[in-house]
Amino acid sequence: MTKIQDLLKKRILILDGAMGTMIQRHKFTEEDYRGERFKDWKQPLQGNNDLLSITQPEAIKEIHALYFEAGADIAETNTFSGTTIAMEDYGMEDLVYELNYESAKIAKEVAKEYTAKNPDKPRFVAGSIGPTNRTASMSPDVNDPGYRAVTFDDLRIAYKQQTEALLDGGADILLVETVFDTLNAKAALFAIQEVNEERNIDTPIMVSGTITDASGRTLSGQTAEAFLVSISHIPMLSVGFNCALGANQLTPHLEVLAKNAEFNVSAHPNAGLPNAFGEYDESPEQMAAQIKEFLDKKLINIIGGCCGTTPEHIKAIADMAAEYQPRIV
Repeated sequence: MTKIQDLLKKRILILDGAMGTMIQRHKFTEEDYRGERFKDWKQPLQGNNDLLSITQPEAIKEIHALYFEAGADIAETNTFSGTTIAMEDYGMEDLVYELNYESAKIAKEVAKEYTAKNPDKPRFVAGSIGPTNRTASMSPDVNDPGYRAVTFDDLRIAYKQQTEALLDGGADILLVETVFDTLNAKAALFAIQEVNEERNIDTPIMVSGTITDASGRTLSGQTAEAFLVSISHIPMLSVGFNCALGANQLTPHLEVLAKNAEFNVSAHPNAGLPNAFGEYDESPEQMAAQIKEFLDKKLINIIGGCCGTTPEHIKAIADMAAEYQPRIV
């Protein structure tokens, strides 16, 4: 298989768009989430998107296919909440290995199918590793600033299990994404390195932080440059930003990464900012027009979409990116 590192020297690679946005189109009910196997589960399961890899695998498969069809080179697995920590909400900690394994397996099957159709455009699977719903460097309790809802070790153990399952299922890359707390990300990176050493492998790692608001900082208070510095001890395939902001607001932060990073730079912004109903209004054409700035300024090597993006958005972005050279690392 062509090494992704070699491809990145030749062209800008396309990451897929939002999984959640596509799942919402199906309007799955509580029963659909449960399927036959979990019909008597004691907690509500609607909203547990990762579970759909087990209960609605055909729908997940179709979503991956639509993104590859639109021009994506890399598909993210349906595992954004695939840790024991995040699955605690549904009482499904014991299913974590299976959820990640099945999600990676589904994405890999579709990737192989599309690579076989067009060997000149090999497709890759990125195991999506989300931030969990806890933060290791801040207290959730204003009255007790020293309190932590999770420890570094809790996170490391949870991420290690997720990493092993994603790799066993066939993930080519591991994507630590939507990082709002760098300490959480460091736990994930530590876990990945542990697995790499134990298995004597060298899995390419992508890290993507999120700037949470107009302050230009992550939730744990870091600027783009500080975020980059604090994870640069790890040999990464790429570093970038996703979520929280639309393409417009992301430009200055990507400029910082592009100027300072010794790695490839990635971006997968939202389709603008959510409206009053929490929906995203930016059309594929509008979004592609904004991303043109990233391309004109040679800021990126990998581009995709986050919340609110669809295969239509990815196609518009892919068509535009095809005319540009990647940023030189």
